[in-house]
Amino acid sequence: MIPRVLSIAGTDPTGGAGIQADLKSIAALGGYGMAVVTALVAQNTRGVREVHVPPVAFLDAQLRAVSDDVEIDAVKIGMLGSAEVVAVVSAWLGAVRPPLVVLDPVMVATSGDRLLDPDAEVAVRTLCHRADLVTPNLPELAVLVGEPVAGDWDTAVAQARSLAARAGTAVLLKGGHLAGPDSPDAVVDATGVHLVPGRRVATRHTHGTGCSLSSALATLAGHGLDWPAALTRAKQWLTGALDNAEALHVGHGNGPIDHFHELRPHLDLGASWSAERWAATAAVRADVDRCAFVRGLASGDLDRAAFTWYLGQDLLYLREYARVLARAAALAPTAEEQRFWAAASVSCLAEEAALHESHVDATGLEPAPDTVAYTDHLHAVSAAGSYAVLVAAVLPCFVLYTDIGARWRGTFDPDHAYADWLTAYGDEVFAASSAEASRIADAAARSASPSVRAAMSAAYARSMRLELAFFEAPLRG
Repeated sequence: MIPRVLSIAGTDPTGGAGIQADLKSIAALGGYGMAVVTALVAQNTRGVREVHVPPVAFLDAQLRAVSDDVEIDAVKIGMLGSAEVVAVVSAWLGAVRPPLVVLDPVMVATSGDRLLDPDAEVAVRTLCHRADLVTPNLPELAVLVGEPVAGDWDTAVAQARSLAARAGTAVLLKGGHLAGPDSPDAVVDATGVHLVPGRRVATRHTHGTGCSLSSALATLAGHGLDWPAALTRAKQWLTGALDNAEALHVGHGNGPIDHFHELRPHLDLGASWSAERWAATAAVRADVDRCAFVRGLASGDLDRAAFTWYLGQDLLYLREYARVLARAAALAPTAEEQRFWAAASVSCLAEEAALHESHVDATGLEPAPDTVAYTDHLHAVSAAGSYAVLVAAVLPCFVLYTDIGARWRGTFDPDHAYADWLTAYGDEVFAASSAEASRIADAAARSASPSVRAAMSAAYARSMRLELAFFEAPLRG
């Protein structure tokens, strides 16, 4: 079943917090999101400028419009703002009795300023009794229990226990405001403290984190997970959302998290980035096919001295290419991609080198200008530190040789002068590696900013032109 989750909260026109963040979180974790607006907030990543609260009668009308028509599986409550708004929401909860209620008590601003007047704070404390889970940050937890803000985990646990006992509910204890490299959270209820460890993500882009986490928990509970299991899954998702926040490039202040980081690599946007780049370089590839060296290699008529010269340069190239692939492994965001590039680097030094060295003595070889141009290009991209651009730069060496090898496969007999060479690039294992490299490049392009994708395309195009120059060099002048 797809959980139908209602967010009751204020707005954020930049999309990072409030109901906009709630709806993204609900969707990212497989729910169907709905929203009732409590306040229209003019805010961005730098702060709040103005708040407009519609008449509470209209709030009541929104709530009833949803519940009169839709069966609700979970409710997340965020910004309420006044005792009158709390009263309307509380009355609606009493009448409708949704099966799951998560309350994110928006009471204290990031600056530490109190957002509610005393009557509203009392109303929110009372509303906690209607919630199945309350998700305060540490300053809000302190307000709810009437104590100073906790400065250590044990004090925070004691405050969460107090709130859970007073309100008869579960409390999400969030350790993000505490110092240190760790960021633990816990579900605190009558059965105990259910700790979920976590690492702190070094980013300033945390806008809407509390909104997003609470709506994620409501959605996961709607799927049937208990609170500790929901928190474990939500923290995994949220940590990734923080890790990928920088790539969004939204706003000039504390930007939003990347709610859809788990889904983006799987989006089908039609033609893949690698397929588009392959098509864009058709003219260069046609020049490769027409190149006298390539035609002579395919026919077997290529001068042996030219072939030997080419192999020597290719051996020098592959030694540097292996270093660049090792750098890709070091930059890779996942262990799977790290293993792939590391294995490709080893292949350059072992299998490919063995094939070359069976034809040529590498002693005393010096790189030719075209070899230097190509390896300098790859090392420059590597030194710049962008994984996505580096992957784009190394891809032509995979896909171009795979294409040539696939078209050569089965066109020559065993007595062909260069049979071992042609067979190597027609090998199905190499073709599979090429396909994986393309898949990795496509995933990197999907999560990259427009400027990074442009840099990827430029690096790919330059590598393809340098491949052509490399093929032309043995017979040039």
